[in-house]
Parts: sequence; C-alpha cells; structure tokens
Amino acid sequence: MTSPTFPPRGAAAPADATAHDDDAPPSKSQRKREMLELQQLGESLAQLPRQRIDLLDIPDTLRQALREWSQLRSFEARRRHAQYIGKLMRRVDAQPLRQALLDATGDSRAAVARMHALEDWRERLLADDEALTELLREHPQAPAQPLRQCIRAARAERAAARPPRHFRALYQQLKDILEHDDHGHDDSPGA
Repeated sequence: MTSPTFPPRGAAAPADATAHDDDAPPSKSQRKREMLELQQLGESLAQLPRQRIDLLDIPDTLRQALREWSQLRSFEARRRHAQYIGKLMRRVDAQPLRQALLDATGDSRAAVARMHALEDWRERLLADDEALTELLREHPQAPAQPLRQCIRAARAERAAARPPRHFRALYQQLKDILEHDDHGHDDSPGA
C-alpha cells in the first residue's frame, strides 16, 4: 500500500483546480459586501428630494420605501429600514440608479455641464433682452411673463446690491424649463 503524494507547500495548484474556482458562486463575504453596497446606494437615493425619487425608474414598493426613510427619526428604525431598502434593491438593476444619483448630486460631468449651461443662460438673460426672445424660441413651453418679472427683479436686485433672491429664483426657473424640455423629448421618441 502506497501513501498518496501531495504537492509541496507553496506549490501552485493544478490548472484544472483554478478553472473550477472561477465557476464557483460568490463567497458569503462577497455577497455581504454587495448587499451592503446596495443598502448604502439605497440610503443615498432615499436622501434625494421627493421629486427626484418620483423620476426614478424603480418598482413602486422601492419608491415607497425610499420616501418612508426620510420620515424615520430613530437610529434603529432607519437601520432596519435601510436593510429593507437593500433587500428591495437586489431586485433592480443598480447601474442606472447609480447614474441617477450622480446626476442628482451633480457629481457627473453631464450634470456639471447642465449647471454651467443654466448659469450661462441666466447671465445672458440678465445682460441682454434679446436672450429672452432666443430662449422662448428654443423652448416655446417656457412661461414668458414670470421669466420677464424674475429677470427685472434680479436686475434691480443686482443694481441695489441686495441679496440674490430673484437671481436664484431665475436659475430655478431656467432649470425647470430645461429639465421639463429634456424629459418631454425623452418620453416621446417616436412622436
């Protein structure tokens, strides 16, 4: 009777053994890391404004859970609810949600470019009356009278060196107009 021979310590495993490891399911630790990452993504999404949450392409149960998270005050209740959100997140594709979070927080290049475009429009509107005509031509759904009033108030504000309340309101109006226009084009690609 001969004893089996084992490879010496530190020797490389046979090639067929490593091929088997690639097909193995993820380890328990790996699954836990993935679940924790989804839970953290869910918490970040829950901190978005309600309007942003409503725009996400997610199941209604997840949307409702994200809305409820902000109403919880107890640490333990938030912790348990975050786990529930993480569980619901396992059923959806997380990549579009990561991109939506980047867009909403301004961390993506596209969001930064949109912000600069909005600032450019605001400065053009404050500097020249023809800019409003151009804006209304490009975005016919824009409310002309409220824009005119806001531009006038922002100009007066600037001239009197008052706090920029109307200046900010003008930015918000432009943002609403351009985002509405962007979403309107996305909803009807065949029309």
